[in-house]
Amino acid sequence: MTPDRLPLIPQAQWNPAQRECADEIIRGPRGGLIEPFIPLLRSPELCTHAQRMGEYLRYRSAIGMRLSELAILVTARHWSQEVEWAIHAPIAIREGISESIVQAIGLNQPPPFIQTDEQLVFDFTVQSLVDKRIKDATWAQAIALFGEHGAVDLLGIVGYYTMLSVLMNGACTPAPAGAKMPLPAL
Repeated sequence: MTPDRLPLIPQAQWNPAQRECADEIIRGPRGGLIEPFIPLLRSPELCTHAQRMGEYLRYRSAIGMRLSELAILVTARHWSQEVEWAIHAPIAIREGISESIVQAIGLNQPPPFIQTDEQLVFDFTVQSLVDKRIKDATWAQAIALFGEHGAVDLLGIVGYYTMLSVLMNGACTPAPAGAKMPLPAL
């Protein structure tokens, strides 16, 4: 495995912009400087904007945390992003996504959905990532269920977590030590 290319910069070496960015993250709902922002800290302005967008999409999106976490997992699996998976799989379960669905997504198998909103978010996210287009029928269902605001937020979640996945895959950012739910290898 390639070593972490952009590990944590020692706090004593942060420049003022990095310190300001890190302090904002630490004071926010995350409560600490966590993996996605460790490599991003090299670009403090990008990091600040990214963390603010992520804070909105993760904690206050129009589709709610349960469905946001589902979309995050589908995106993490698509990009084989172990950090996002390790962080968000336990959160998704806590927010009400069944463990059997989380396991199926991790194994890249069809999830056993019971709730139609979960199936819709799954289909919407997969189509966005794999087909690079949302089918008209799926789009119409999303608008009917979430409205335009929710559909845009869902697209934002997929795009944001794609950016983080590409960044951490490129930086070879390792999953947090002791991850309770590592991403299964395919």
